[in-house]
Amino acid sequence: MREILGRRRMTRWALRDAALVCATRWGWPVLPGVAPRESRRLTARQSGQPRGRCSCPRPDCAVPGAHPFDPGLLAATTDARMVRWWWTSRPGAPLLLATGDRAPCALSLPAAAGERALAEFDRLGVRTGPVIATPTRFVLLVAPYDLEELGELLYAQDWVPSSLRFHGEGGYVPLPPSRTGAGQVDWERPPSVGDGGTPWLPRMESLVDVLVRASAQVPDTGSRLAY
Repeated sequence: MREILGRRRMTRWALRDAALVCATRWGWPVLPGVAPRESRRLTARQSGQPRGRCSCPRPDCAVPGAHPFDPGLLAATTDARMVRWWWTSRPGAPLLLATGDRAPCALSLPAAAGERALAEFDRLGVRTGPVIATPTRFVLLVAPYDLEELGELLYAQDWVPSSLRFHGEGGYVPLPPSRTGAGQVDWERPPSVGDGGTPWLPRMESLVDVLVRASAQVPDTGSRLAY
């Protein structure tokens, strides 16, 4: 599995193969994202991060190459025929996971905070599930949660930085080996597949406290979305 979804040289069908693993073996609903478009790179001083442009109609797209467009998010599926058709027609399309309901949810935070959080989890002996790394953020996949559960956990916190984001029902995150406008998406910690044939996912409550503390220790990016 690490060979299929880990860090390796991209082939023409790498995204299609990864999408089929997610959809048919793991039961994760996926769909293709809108592809990034090559453009003149801004300097780090101008933009803060090198970014490509998006193929969607919005010239100011905040998440180039990392969001659904056509098809929309509601089209996410585990159907092998549809998944194969999508990525045969668009082999370079980013791979998106539709989060929530029975699918994995996610928590994301700035990359610097994510590195601190993973080091703290290791120190405490807390097991994490799959962790996605983009040039700007870390995304931790967790077991499904609902809004009521999320609200109770956040209410118990004195303050939650806006840079820590929660991806539940109606949300999405890019999966490896996608390439977005911000750059390559990789597994920082690849999925660990158990006897049931699906990746193990931690409960959100086992991670929130550390993620809140780690996010508070790095500059807050505010409401701006970026992957």
